[in-house]
Amino acid sequence: MRTIDLNADLGEGVTDDEGLLAVVTSANVACGYHAGDEATMRAVCERAAERGVVVGAQVSYDDREGFGRRRLDVEHDLLRDQVADQVDVLSRIAVAAGTRVRYVKPHGALYNRVVEDEEQADAVLAGSGDLPVLGLPGSVVLRLAAAAGRRTVREGFPDRGYTGGRPGQGTLMPRDRPGALVEDAVDVAANAVVLAAGVDSVCVHGDSPGAVEAARRVRAALEGAHYRIAPWV
Repeated sequence: MRTIDLNADLGEGVTDDEGLLAVVTSANVACGYHAGDEATMRAVCERAAERGVVVGAQVSYDDREGFGRRRLDVEHDLLRDQVADQVDVLSRIAVAAGTRVRYVKPHGALYNRVVEDEEQADAVLAGSGDLPVLGLPGSVVLRLAAAAGRRTVREGFPDRGYTGGRPGQGTLMPRDRPGALVEDAVDVAANAVVLAAGVDSVCVHGDSPGAVEAARRVRAALEGAHYRIAPWV
């Protein structure tokens, strides 16, 4: 029985964190730059620790107004320092809550940027110490991380459209294009099973109204396909 991780974005103030923590095995916690605050981080980390859910730092551009989804041109050293600040804040809170930050995952525009931009990818890596990196298969950030001896974790998005036309083929479609968002929970679950064959973790976005139901369906579909749902660490 193959193991697959199920992760979701938490602490963004737009979804049911408690509901998602009952389903997922890894939590990408917003670190305050695109969403969240210290009180929210603390609450998520405490519940994650109680449930045995692994905590990761969801780092982003400093863009609360745009929810971290606007492409920004941030100088390498500044971005490095911003990533380090986000990781440090969440790390302090996580330790106090009885857990620790186990990986880093860029969010939104930064996530898409480090798929192909070496300078921005290097800044993310430089600011996040030796943490394992969660990212898109074939991305520059995973290649650079692996070259530096860091653990890399490949993830797939069952609730997003891909440029190759099938789950996992190509890169993520821009959100403003038709088909970029997969909203039917049944389709999301079916996509998750397809993706699981080629990734280490499946991500369900936590900022949609049906996030918890989608996560439940994804988990059930993966278990039905004989996957063991557990953290990749």
